[in-house]
Amino acid sequence: MRMRLNRRALIGAAAATIATSAHAQAPWPSQAIKLVVPFPPGGSTDLLARVIGQKIEPLLGKPVVIENRAGAGGVPAATAVARSDPDGHTLMMGHIGTLAFNPSLYPNLSYDPTKDFIAVARVASVPNILVVHPSLPVKSVAELIAHIKATPGKLNYGSGGNGSNAHISMAYFAHSAGLDLVHVPYRGTAPAVNDLVGNHVQVVMTGGPAVLPLAAGGQLRALGVSSKSRVDYAADLPPIAETVPGFESVQWYGIVAPAKTPQPIVQRLNQLVNAQLSAPEVVENLRKDGAIAAPGTPEEFAAQISAEIDSWRKIIQAANIRIAQ
Repeated sequence: MRMRLNRRALIGAAAATIATSAHAQAPWPSQAIKLVVPFPPGGSTDLLARVIGQKIEPLLGKPVVIENRAGAGGVPAATAVARSDPDGHTLMMGHIGTLAFNPSLYPNLSYDPTKDFIAVARVASVPNILVVHPSLPVKSVAELIAHIKATPGKLNYGSGGNGSNAHISMAYFAHSAGLDLVHVPYRGTAPAVNDLVGNHVQVVMTGGPAVLPLAAGGQLRALGVSSKSRVDYAADLPPIAETVPGFESVQWYGIVAPAKTPQPIVQRLNQLVNAQLSAPEVVENLRKDGAIAAPGTPEEFAAQISAEIDSWRKIIQAANIRIAQ
């Protein structure tokens, strides 16, 4: 009887092994790939996702479908991706907000950026641009600070929502410079920028892709860049740190997948994305939109996520930045 049971156990184990092996060796991709963007269309995350998706689609031989799932600082979208099957068919364009800010903003966050995702490929860094409506009587960061201090609580700044990059960066800026500003959250970067153009809010600090074309056309006025040094595509803009010492708030983006996604898939995606980010035309197109291509290994991207979680936790706590729950 014992031998019969052992035999059955061995047969069951062998069948499970065969099934697992067959699943692991199944062709990939076998269907369309969803690249989830946890924000509405029109923002930097969406623009970068579409650039990468269009470039790798013909190489994969399957459609890369951009799926925008906006709301709640990207938490619902990130949670859904984290809980998806780890088969390489559901990815997310990760962002500094979803992967670094949220652990400090949401006490009961429904996903862990370092445990529930596997880093696939870093895509780009995007210094924020501080822009104002042209009717505001300021032409420099110093003049903006002086104007806000002279009219405390009178100016509104827009953001892509509570906990978004534009919210955290401006709250950090206001704390660093001792300013009293009113936060007006929107459902995404695009509507916030649209209302800045319409003078419904007066200040926004967000990624270059969303605002540099409007600044070039005179619809907005750019005052400074949030990186510690100047960037070549906006060389006339001084770093905010020249006026507010130590200030730095640079967005970054990269593709992540559900944890336990097979390493061969992760490595294949990393190679495809890095190849595109090394192509001169892609680098130039990103540069024109205010993004800096940032290829690297999955391990480098994972290390960056962990380090940024720690550094932004200190900033968010020091500035007492909170969001409505």
